[in-house]
Amino acid sequence: MRIIPAIDIIDGKCVRLSKGDYDTKIIYNENPLEVAKSFEAHGIEYLHLVDLDGAKSSKIVNYKILEKIATQTSLQIDFGGGLKSDDDLKIAFESGASQITGGSIAVKNRAIFEKWISEYGSEKIILGADAKDEKIAVSGWLEDSNEDLIPFIQEYQTKGIQYVICTDIAKDGMLQGPSFDLYKKILAEANGVKLIASGGISTFDELPKLAELGCEGTIIGKAIYEGRITLKQLEDYIIKK
Repeated sequence: MRIIPAIDIIDGKCVRLSKGDYDTKIIYNENPLEVAKSFEAHGIEYLHLVDLDGAKSSKIVNYKILEKIATQTSLQIDFGGGLKSDDDLKIAFESGASQITGGSIAVKNRAIFEKWISEYGSEKIILGADAKDEKIAVSGWLEDSNEDLIPFIQEYQTKGIQYVICTDIAKDGMLQGPSFDLYKKILAEANGVKLIASGGISTFDELPKLAELGCEGTIIGKAIYEGRITLKQLEDYIIKK
């Protein structure tokens, strides 16, 4: 299972929210590049970079930070937050993203998201399926939709999607453990999906359990910043694999 630390950006700084609420913002570091380099120094190869300003303003905002991390580390970056147009996507890939994650766009403008899948291929485009009570949430989780989570994933599988990041919003940033039952259900019903678990990771012991379930990757945020999971533990886990 791939270990994918998260860096969320507001005003160029590395922050974390709880349950996607912008009012709960905690700044952990003024310099995201420094954070990314510390991940790389511990053998981590992947990064989940989220442009929270972009998610709010519905267009890419923090692409310069993406470019800086992409050019000054060897991390493979998946980038999301506010990608709404062909131009946004072009900027993200030109700035060094290996993959992009589309969440709101996959609900609100299916035609363009499906076009991205066919143009760029399923290795490059990740479906962001963020859920609250098994309903998809959009716009930086500020809005609920009527989309049911699993049928939503299944439908996009028919369009070629392989990678899906699923965050249970109720768990995100709460350090109370991930949604094991939800992930089990998705893996059972969305056959062949490469599921990346996100939200709620609080202790190192949860990682082998997610791997055992069949998750392809896991995104870890606040647990790293709060020292619940050390980079040394992640380094040892990666080496043992």
